Amino acid sequence: MNKQPLLIYTVLLGAVLFFYQGVWAQTNTEVFLIKLSSENGKITLGPALNISNNPGYDNQPSFYNDNIVLFSSSRDQQTDIASYALNRKEISWISDSPEASEYSPLKIPGKKRVSAIRLEEDGRQRLYTYPLEKGKSKELLPDLKVGYHVWLDENTIVCTVLVDNRMDLVVANLKNKTHYTLHKNVGRSLHKIPNSALISFVSREGQKFTVKSLDPVSGKTKVITDLPEGVQDYCWLLNGTLLAGQGNQLLEFTPGTSDNWDTVYRIMRPDIGHITRLAVNSLSTTLALVAEASSEAPVQAQLEAYNARDIDAFLAPYTEDIRAYEYPGSLLFEGKEAMRDRYSTFFEMTPDLHCDLKSRIIIGDKVIDEELVMANGMQFHAVAIYEVKNGKIIKVTFIR
Repeated sequence: MNKQPLLIYTVLLGAVLFFYQGVWAQTNTEVFLIKLSSENGKITLGPALNISNNPGYDNQPSFYNDNIVLFSSSRDQQTDIASYALNRKEISWISDSPEASEYSPLKIPGKKRVSAIRLEEDGRQRLYTYPLEKGKSKELLPDLKVGYHVWLDENTIVCTVLVDNRMDLVVANLKNKTHYTLHKNVGRSLHKIPNSALISFVSREGQKFTVKSLDPVSGKTKVITDLPEGVQDYCWLLNGTLLAGQGNQLLEFTPGTSDNWDTVYRIMRPDIGHITRLAVNSLSTTLALVAEASSEAPVQAQLEAYNARDIDAFLAPYTEDIRAYEYPGSLLFEGKEAMRDRYSTFFEMTPDLHCDLKSRIIIGDKVIDEELVMANGMQFHAVAIYEVKNGKIIKVTFIR
């Protein structure tokens, strides 16, 4: 495979989508599946299963059917369309496009095909269709730089189109080869509203992200609700309830019933720290979500490796340019190789090495550990302040 560097993807996608699409350089996102049920109006969630289990970019899930989940996944420094079969519990690959990446895969109504955004190495960005198994890909909307899309039927697409430094809402008809703009400056989340012929989209008005309904035929829109602070994505349950993720919490809002968004579930797992995307199957029995690992995950991983005196596992959660300081700001060392030199010898010469975690405080991307360390028959207290970015520790400051 001729695979373009992931750096090219990051630069190009950031350049064409920029801030108005809410695209972040997420290097440690995973796709999880959770069984979903509702009884007497109360939502219940089962355990979260990591179906991507991949150290790179895994995002933008959707359900091809109740058994197959589609998502974008990085491999060999490339992003392709992956599918996960629930009955077989395995991943297969739908796309393998040399010098291009695919994003936001969706099933095409009435066909055994998938649509996705293709971003080519030269920056060209278009909507393509791909066969579920074997066959050729095909460009769908050659004149539009599509950011996100949803299918109204097999001939009609509601999509966001990049114009200048914003996205506009466009309805495109494949059969008639026509398209027209209905709304300017929109967000990334597009959905069919259950039990209706309407589409929901996000209108960007100042600092607010407002969910609105759209009649694609008449063009009429109606306000549904504002999204919670920091939230850009949501999904619809079959009963007409909206779900959104904020941090590690799931929030719900039922139009016509709710006054505010309410927290229905808090997922207490170190590998689910910040929920960014949501999708649900047709029966609202399975939820797919994308989450970044919490700041705690790499800190805990290095602590366990420290106690095992496993130098490779210990270094893995740190960035290549990790910087370590003695409080308040004296540089101890910089770079993973310098860290290896320092700690590999220490591990070899300290067979009784052990660190007990006395307390831990997590504040956003900072994790503060109070530690009691045993080394060569002596004990000492220390405090370590870790700073985490994209699932890796970029800085640590010691107070002792």
